[in-house]
Amino acid sequence: MTYRRGWIALLIFTVVIINYIDRIALSVAAKPIVAEYGFSPVQMGYLFSGFLWTYVVCLVPLGLLVERIGIKRMVGGGIAIWSTATALTAAASGFVSILAARLVMGASEATTFPACGGAIRQWFPERERGFVTTLFNGGSSAGPAVGAILTAALVSSFDWRTAFVVLGAIGFVWLIAWLIWYGTPEEARWLSEAERTKILTERDGTGVATTKSPPPSSLGYLLSQRSVWGLVLTQACLVYTAYLFLTWLPTYLQSTRELSTMNTGYLTAIPYLCTVMLGVTIARISDRVLSSKDVQAGRRRNFIAAMAILAMLILLAPHVDGLFQLLGVLTLVLTGATTGSGLNFTLASDLLRNPRDVSRVVAITSFGGNFFGLISPIITGYVVAGTGGYTWAFRIAAVLLFCGCLFTLSLTRRPIEPQHA
Repeated sequence: MTYRRGWIALLIFTVVIINYIDRIALSVAAKPIVAEYGFSPVQMGYLFSGFLWTYVVCLVPLGLLVERIGIKRMVGGGIAIWSTATALTAAASGFVSILAARLVMGASEATTFPACGGAIRQWFPERERGFVTTLFNGGSSAGPAVGAILTAALVSSFDWRTAFVVLGAIGFVWLIAWLIWYGTPEEARWLSEAERTKILTERDGTGVATTKSPPPSSLGYLLSQRSVWGLVLTQACLVYTAYLFLTWLPTYLQSTRELSTMNTGYLTAIPYLCTVMLGVTIARISDRVLSSKDVQAGRRRNFIAAMAILAMLILLAPHVDGLFQLLGVLTLVLTGATTGSGLNFTLASDLLRNPRDVSRVVAITSFGGNFFGLISPIITGYVVAGTGGYTWAFRIAAVLLFCGCLFTLSLTRRPIEPQHA
């Protein structure tokens, strides 16, 4: 990928980073918050998952509204609201007020994936989408890495309340850049005519510039498609593990390795940073290896299945003694779960013949993934409280990963045609 469209990739990559910085902040700041309020593991499990309750509820409705509201306003409004909610967490006085802030944050963060999924389909040629979508989804790894270090530094240098105020302010800085530079490739004045032509002729794999598409398909029609259900179920199985790590990894490292908050931040960041580099490399390989015919046939599913199998290395985590050996295992697990989920979004775009359906199917797919993401920290909280360890929590994740491999290989074999074809 070259030329100025790279700036769009950077914008949507960084918005997901900010999204996930704000999600992981509570996990990194959990130790002083628990010390102040005396929350139990079960209570923390509910707080960790709280933002997902409203996130899941809002995903599909907001995905359906992207065409009407527009990508620019959808993403801009979302980050303004969730950044405000993050900052207001500093004013919390207990369990209920922290949960309320997380609920508002979750509802507004639901704008990101459906709208940015549509932006990728608008802006990037077919043979670049795997890389860009995985880079975009890679923000879900880079965000926790940056957020773990940044939040830990702020908590250690100041206090947890200051940390949330600073993190909330970061979102408004990004919003200024978004409002200045984002537009469609048809309208962006800073885009050269040669690059505009390349985008318009190659984004649908037809070799012909297209500016009109069939109307968006109805929700009922999309839910009747076998491949849509394959995407949803695969995403659910992969995201369960991703959210187990996002919400419980700092606490897991602290409880099993007796680490300080700052050291936990550093060591949490290592697997996530490595995951970003590995993930975009794997996605780039998928773009290069797959022909246009392979892409149209949905053969990216083979890469997704391989990532699910890689993530099953989570079974080894309880049996690794050395800290850096453990970090190596966790890196491979995260790479499998997050890269697989990113490629699954790319597969959705590959299979859809109507580009105006992308935001809707990304929203539906994300809904399935985040529903399982919602229950992941809660189930883990109960399992840890009931067994005194993480072994069974990791076994549950491994079973779901194996199911995800089966779902993508068996259910995503048919293109998703426009409803009004």
